[in-house]
Amino acid sequence: MATTDFPAELRDLRTTLDSIQAVSDPTALRAKIADLSEKASAPDLWDDPDAAQKVTSALSVAQAELDRVQKLRGRINDLETLVEMATEDGGDADTLAEAEAELLGIRKDLGELEVRTLLAGEYDQREAVVTIRAGAGGVDAADFAEMLMRMYLRWAERHSYPTTVLDTSYAEEAGLKSATFEVKVPYAFGHLSVEAGTHRLVRISPFDNQGRRQTSFAAVEVIPLIEQTDSVEIPEAEIKVDVFRSSGPGGQSVNTTDSAVRMTHIPTGIVVSMQNEKSQIQNRAAALRVLQSRLLLVRQAEENAAKKALAGDIKASWGEQMRSYVLHPYQMVKDLRTEYEVGNTSAVFDGDIDGFLEAGIRWRRGQQPDA
Repeated sequence: MATTDFPAELRDLRTTLDSIQAVSDPTALRAKIADLSEKASAPDLWDDPDAAQKVTSALSVAQAELDRVQKLRGRINDLETLVEMATEDGGDADTLAEAEAELLGIRKDLGELEVRTLLAGEYDQREAVVTIRAGAGGVDAADFAEMLMRMYLRWAERHSYPTTVLDTSYAEEAGLKSATFEVKVPYAFGHLSVEAGTHRLVRISPFDNQGRRQTSFAAVEVIPLIEQTDSVEIPEAEIKVDVFRSSGPGGQSVNTTDSAVRMTHIPTGIVVSMQNEKSQIQNRAAALRVLQSRLLLVRQAEENAAKKALAGDIKASWGEQMRSYVLHPYQMVKDLRTEYEVGNTSAVFDGDIDGFLEAGIRWRRGQQPDA
């Protein structure tokens, strides 16, 4: 039976943590925490609840980031002590087993922290707006869209990330035509942006009375949430606003008043619908925020296209189909860009997608010309 080379493992752990620390810059992080702490202690902080929420959230995230690095350093030191205890007097099998388990845990947490250092894009620190649309495949596609929405909401719930559903358009028989929701935590866009693209489901259709296998598709769009400092101004003349009655499951504001809003940006043709808020004013504000976010992403894409034209062709694009979820004749979820795959499909649909996110972030970093 092979034994773990703990001295080599400990050296590797410390080298990795040193690299992470060099990127995360604890000195700058402490300065940021001090600045945010000063703002958070201001007596008039909660005069503007939205601004106060951003300050306290940013302070919590920065403090947690610093704590993770410091705690991992302590855990590595504790692991070294544990290994020394286990190897005294010829070795203690139980203590060695405990050291093995802790080594695996530290490796996992280091990997997650290392991925965070790869999120250095212009908008990676933003909260995210996710839109899921049913594609080809009829009622199965609509059902698949609803399965994906639940998957992402469960992922957020696993991490205690707050979410807000902005719009849901239900299909006639089952599932969703489309849905839009926010994930309101820093770095949500950096993590979830690798999910953008076409998702494919293969299964025996529960809607086919002959029990035939069906392939269906759904599209996932991820955009960074707009901030007031972005200054994406949209002239009123460029916006067409239609109001209509909300649809879907019952509620006091559903099917009773024209509270739902459909906003069209005339120059680009981008359409945003909002119906989950109680009033037309709230839905209009939410629609404008998402429209601004989409226009911000369009602007970024145009800038990136210009940079790509200057740099030349870069191999490996996202492609139209980035992930397959196969439930028949075998069970497998596989990302076609990273080759990362999982056999436990139930766990994936229940929100266990961190492995896919990490693999996607590392893959994306590898495609960048300066990687």
